[in-house]
Amino acid sequence: MREKSSAQKLKLGIFVISGLVLFIIGIYLIGNQQSMFGSNVKVYASFNNISGLKTGNNVRFSGLNIGTVTNIQMIDDSTIIIAMAIAKDASRHIRKGATAAIGTDGLVGNMIINIIPGDHASAPLMDGDTITSYRKISTEDMLSTLNVTNENAALLTADLLKITRAINAGEGPFSVLIKDKASADDLSLAIKNFRLTSASALRIMQHTDALILSLNQKNGMVSVLNDSITSNHIKNVALQLDQTSSKLNEAVSDLQTTMAKIKNGKGTLDYLVNDTTLAFNVNTTMNKVDGTLDQLHLASLKLNENLEALKHNFLFRGYFKKLEKEKAKEAGNR
Repeated sequence: MREKSSAQKLKLGIFVISGLVLFIIGIYLIGNQQSMFGSNVKVYASFNNISGLKTGNNVRFSGLNIGTVTNIQMIDDSTIIIAMAIAKDASRHIRKGATAAIGTDGLVGNMIINIIPGDHASAPLMDGDTITSYRKISTEDMLSTLNVTNENAALLTADLLKITRAINAGEGPFSVLIKDKASADDLSLAIKNFRLTSASALRIMQHTDALILSLNQKNGMVSVLNDSITSNHIKNVALQLDQTSSKLNEAVSDLQTTMAKIKNGKGTLDYLVNDTTLAFNVNTTMNKVDGTLDQLHLASLKLNENLEALKHNFLFRGYFKKLEKEKAKEAGNR
């Protein structure tokens, strides 16, 4: 019985010692992971939302676990102070310009604090320092934004569907332009004429600027009078001014005639004018076209004034008199 009792005591002692050793090893591993042993540096960061962060969560720097969260304290409704214990050896590599951000350990892991390196020129992090922080966009924020975007996309799709149905049903000015070839051709021709007139006016302005520059230069008058090339250039500019003025007058006259037909209920665009559902849009368009006609008319008047001024200039007086004599001679021959 004594031998049996001694063997049992020996087994019990071995079991207790083994359990105690395993317990000490476990405590050491957990304490080492939680930075309980060794020299640490306490650092603080302020957040307005910690997203479920708890005491004991890891602190990472460049992907390495360098410490843990030791305390969480709420100062007010928008400020939460996080205390972190960081290994002293790792703190030597962290600068005061570093930034703390709350993240997750994987897709569904625990919350952690990531410390992002800052300016290398700043001083190393010291015990008791507070580093800046920022809040990343959370999954809830992204889902909320995506929900608003989906709602806006649905409204936009509904509006586009209404517009498409209206066009297919023959409603609105776009439907008329699409289905009425004559209206589309008129619009295309008007745009083409405006483009040609604008290009012609631009060329004339460039020639006029070059002429004025040459006249303002030293001995400009003498060089203009004596240089046959410059004289021919001036004649071409005057001729182009005359032709452009005539084209602008014709364009204004054609557009006024077209507008009169539209307002009197004539032509292919009568549908646009008499459709009560489009009255507001058509009136707005008419006002814009009338404004464009007024601008073209003013441009034509300015070109006529410039041409008349050139006619009275002593540099071009002889040339225009010569043109009038040639026109009178041609009229007499006819």
